[in-house]
Parts: sequence; C-alpha cells; structure tokens
Amino acid sequence: MDLAGRVAVVTGGGSGIGRALCLRFAAEGARAVVVADLDGDAAKKVATETEAAGGAGVQGVPAPLDVADEPQVAELVRRIESEVGPIALFCSNAGLGGGGGVDADDGTWDRLWRVHVMAHVFAARAVLPPMLARGEGYLLHTASAAGLLTNMGNAPYSVTKHATVALAEWLSITYGDAGIGVSCLCPQGVRTPMLLAGLDAAAAAEAVPASAVLAAGGLLEPDDVAEAVVSGIGEGRFLILPHPEVAEYLRRKATDPDRWLRGMRRMQAQVAATGRQPKP
Repeated sequence: MDLAGRVAVVTGGGSGIGRALCLRFAAEGARAVVVADLDGDAAKKVATETEAAGGAGVQGVPAPLDVADEPQVAELVRRIESEVGPIALFCSNAGLGGGGGVDADDGTWDRLWRVHVMAHVFAARAVLPPMLARGEGYLLHTASAAGLLTNMGNAPYSVTKHATVALAEWLSITYGDAGIGVSCLCPQGVRTPMLLAGLDAAAAAEAVPASAVLAAGGLLEPDDVAEAVVSGIGEGRFLILPHPEVAEYLRRKATDPDRWLRGMRRMQAQVAATGRQPKP
C-alpha cells in the first residue's frame, strides 16, 4: 500500500498509536487522514496536527465516533467516501483497557468485545463493499502481542485481542485474492496513555498487572509503532510486530504449546511472588 495521494481512516486516532499513525500517514503523503475518536476534541486537535505534519495538500478530517455503534461507523464510511474520497486504508485501531479474570463483570467483557471485535466487524461491513467494487483496499487491525500470546491476569483483554487476530486472518483469507490487503498490528508495551494509566492504577493498588510484564521488555514510543506499520503495509505483511522478539515467542508457542504453557505458568508464579519479570 502506497499512501501517497490516498485517503486513510484511523479509529482511536486522538491519542497514542492512533495519533502517531495519523501523523505518519500525513508525512507519507496521504491526501486526507480521517481522525476518528470517541473524544471529539482530541480528534480535532490531531486533525490540525496532521495537516501540519503533512504540509500543503494534506487534509486532516476530525470525526467524532463511537466504534461500538454500527450505524455511526456506517455513516462515517458513507460520508467520507462521498465527501472526501475513496477510502484506501481503514485502520481499526481503537482499543480499551480493562482487566480481571473470568470473574470480571459482564459489562467489562461486553465493552471489550464490542470495541476489540465487533467494531472491526462493523468497519469491514461498511468499507469492504466499495473497496471490492474498486478491486483494491487495505485493512489494518490493531491487536496486541496479547492476541498472539496472552496477557497474564487479564482474561477479557487477552480473549478479545485473540479474536481480533482471528478476524483479521479470516478477512485476509477471504478477500486477499480480491485486491484487499490485511495487516494485523501486534505490539507489546507501547508508551500510550492507556498503558501508562494501567500501570499507575496497578502501582496504586500495589499490584503488578500483565501490562507491566509485557512492558518489561521495553516500552516503544508510538512513533516507533507507526514506523513499523508503514513498513509493514508497504510490504503487505500480515503480522506487523514492532517488538521483533514476539515472533520468537510465537514460534515457541506453536512448536510446543504444552511447554509454552508450563513456562508461562512459571512466569506468572514468579511475577506474583517477586513483582518482577523473570530473566529470559
């Protein structure tokens, strides 16, 4: 996917990875970047920054959006296709924190399912018909290394991010020969407001969350993730792994799942006992 002269939509574009994607797509020469976010003020701010990052000829389009509301998603796609131009790249990037085990309340499970899974379904339903009619288009799904591995102590996040990866795989298999590119972004720890808020809350509770374990390998900046995305979609790679070590973890899991599970249980026990990530 060459972004020059194209229209890109980024959900969750008001902060974190989404904001970095918007700015980088503008710098790559996108004609318009739609900054979609539940926080309308944040979307406006990033849209202005996006125009500055891209210079003359780049349009930043703020779009207040609840990705868990299908009519809103469908209307956004209709409006952008009609008023701005054909959507070449749709990034389903919006995400939520949250935690707990299987005993997490139903509201938590429902919210994460709606945002991490159904929002991606809603986007695909809306944007695939015009993309397929044109014979080209690209979908980027932001999942997490937790969607390939796990996030200890956080069942709702782990399960819904696994579903994100599964949906992206299905879309690639189903539409890849019809001109639709699909990539799945799976970072570990990234210095975003969502992750930092989770770490702060855990510290206040004197607990060590799964996010701290993931982050122990080193927090990347959102700009680093955006760089990996541009490289990945440029090459048409399905898995985009800003933390390259995730590929090795995934290989070990696939090669010997039982050994991997035993190792993860040992890691979980050590984290619970010491509050520190064990040495590799």
